[in-house]
Amino acid sequence: MSAITQSASVTRGYFSRIELHDSADARVFVARFGLEGYGLHQALWRLFVTDPGIQRDFLYRVIDDAERPAFYVVSARPPVANSRVWRVRSRDYKPCLRAGDRLAFSLRANPTVKRASAPGARSVRHDVVMDAHQRGMAPDPTGGLYDQPGLAWLTPRSAAAGFRVEKTRIDGYRRHQLYKRGGSPIVFSTLDFEGVLTVTEPTAFCRSLMSGLGPAKAFGCGLLLVRRV
Repeated sequence: MSAITQSASVTRGYFSRIELHDSADARVFVARFGLEGYGLHQALWRLFVTDPGIQRDFLYRVIDDAERPAFYVVSARPPVANSRVWRVRSRDYKPCLRAGDRLAFSLRANPTVKRASAPGARSVRHDVVMDAHQRGMAPDPTGGLYDQPGLAWLTPRSAAAGFRVEKTRIDGYRRHQLYKRGGSPIVFSTLDFEGVLTVTEPTAFCRSLMSGLGPAKAFGCGLLLVRRV
């Protein structure tokens, strides 16, 4: 079978839009648990955890322009939510894709590179934008020019994830610092990628739709949103 006729689909999943109600119960929930920083991570985790030992099997993306806190979520199981707190709209997520399909995509990622501070030292993750800036390879990140480090991070990962980037716009660089009660701050950065891709390996690509790209998936990174063009 030639590559262009190969096809695959997600084994089974769910695509959900989850939005906080404008209700008294929702306000009590927010006052108790919070939806800022680490509280957001915990709030979404509660929609999927039925067994304390289960591993995270969902990805999410904050919808920036929503009137109330809202998220896109791709998950292996449907979310279970208090209907007085959350409005949940879920549907089966099983895109059937072929090699050669062109899709518009949106990705919020935590692009990092591992580097050791000295020979023999343990490698540590670094933000690719700041790393490139410090190595003299890119303009100051506050200038809004992230194409070089962003593409250097995305290109090899896209090949392994079963797609090729045709064009992309890279912006929205942000640094985040989340606080977990009794723990050290969680610090990471994000870049937003928007563009068009071509599916090259349908099986690998469908796997990526469910497993995501890059680190910090527990904090809203890695979900690849796609639509046909």
